[in-house]
Amino acid sequence: MPIYDYLCRKCGHEFEGLVRKELEIPDCPSCNGNDLEQLLSMPSVHSEARKERSMRAARKRDKVQAKEREYTQRQYELNHDD
Repeated sequence: MPIYDYLCRKCGHEFEGLVRKELEIPDCPSCNGNDLEQLLSMPSVHSEARKERSMRAARKRDKVQAKEREYTQRQYELNHDD
């Protein structure tokens, strides 16, 4: 049972509709019209939980990289008497 995005040509309302049969067309929830245009549905792959996990991973990565830069800088300073 796919979910499609629709645009009502009568009132301009955009909505999603669950279509159980291939020939079934939902009615517009705003004006109850059935002159609809089926739109291209775009999946949503980002959520707040996913964003938070990504940010945590980025902060952890940045912390490790900062420690590596500090260590490398310190080793350079100890081995060079410029």
